[in-house]
Amino acid sequence: MDLVVDIADFQVSADPRADLVTYSLGSCVGVSIWDPEAKVGGMIHYMLPESAISPEKAKLNPAMFGDTGIPALFRAAYQLGAIKKRLIVKVAGGSSLLDDNGTFNIGKRNYILLRKIFWKNGILIDSEDVGGAVSRTMRLCIGSGRVSIKSRNREVEL
Repeated sequence: MDLVVDIADFQVSADPRADLVTYSLGSCVGVSIWDPEAKVGGMIHYMLPESAISPEKAKLNPAMFGDTGIPALFRAAYQLGAIKKRLIVKVAGGSSLLDDNGTFNIGKRNYILLRKIFWKNGILIDSEDVGGAVSRTMRLCIGSGRVSIKSRNREVEL
């Protein structure tokens, strides 16, 4: 059963039959978290790094921004029984699509923000597939914790 994580959205689940999947990770960043003991997982697809550009939008939809969405994702997973020290964290996205000159660097800025939040909170990234100029689909299987990344002509397991 696929639970789609839309752009500027997150989902958490404790259903071992569920797969969380997000499509079209370009400059956006996808983060999957999974607790192997509690069999709880979650995923976010955030668009922009910092909510300061639109606090009103961040209140309505914290998943739009990394600085508000990432903490919300972790809190929601904790409510289902996940424990921070057991979480396996995987990251994808942060591409430079449609920004050949690096004018905005949204993908890079999204990724840098994520690293800062994780560093401040003692969270390590287990594996990642970031950067470049490709769009990615990220899938997390709640039952096994398997994370796959699909892009143009390849599919890899993180």
